[in-house]
Amino acid sequence: IEATRYAPKTLRNTYGVLSTILAVYAPYFQLRISYPANKAEEIVIPTEQEIKLLLDHCKSFQLSLAMKIAFGMGLRRSEICALKVSDIDFNKNEVKINKTLTTKIKGEKWTITSPKTKNSNRVLPLTKNLSDDLKALKNEYMRYNKFSEDWFVFGGVRPLPETTIQVKKNEYCKEAGVKQIRIHDFRHSCASLLINQGASIALVSKYLGHGNVSITLNTYTHMFKNELQNMTDILNKL
Repeated sequence: IEATRYAPKTLRNTYGVLSTILAVYAPYFQLRISYPANKAEEIVIPTEQEIKLLLDHCKSFQLSLAMKIAFGMGLRRSEICALKVSDIDFNKNEVKINKTLTTKIKGEKWTITSPKTKNSNRVLPLTKNLSDDLKALKNEYMRYNKFSEDWFVFGGVRPLPETTIQVKKNEYCKEAGVKQIRIHDFRHSCASLLINQGASIALVSKYLGHGNVSITLNTYTHMFKNELQNMTDILNKL
């Protein structure tokens, strides 16, 4: 294939599909396949212990909650920053993910845009702990006379700056004695947790809001070894 003729996204998706097909059928035909050594190294997955240490040293309730949401719901940083109080349904314990926020557009303090992909529009359930923390934050906001459901969950009238999140998080990582953890690494930890608990590829893809399943496969193929082995066992019995 002449790679230069295709967009990087197309090549990544194609790689994901082919990798999965090969991983499933290779044992059946007694083939040995080696993958690029640096493929898995691109993803940094913090352990639950590292995340716990970081959260224990986090002095900001808002930042701690933002990291819990990144870990527990797999949201992107841009999705977390864009969350508004009106996006949370406490009766159903659900959160609507339907926009992203960026501060990288010149001349604008922040810009709300549509999600990264069509599938990024999703409704995710809230755990009791996250629901309780979000209620506590909303109650704090409601003490202000000008409170509005249009306020940002993290920041209030104005969104919590990305630079503030980055600087403070780095400080708490240093204090906790753990390696620097990016907000996006929490998303990887969420995916890892779901996969290790037996969630299907389709479910993980939908939960993370990937454009299609092949993206999930391309990113986390090395984590689906048990599921792929089960598929091979089924094929061997045919």
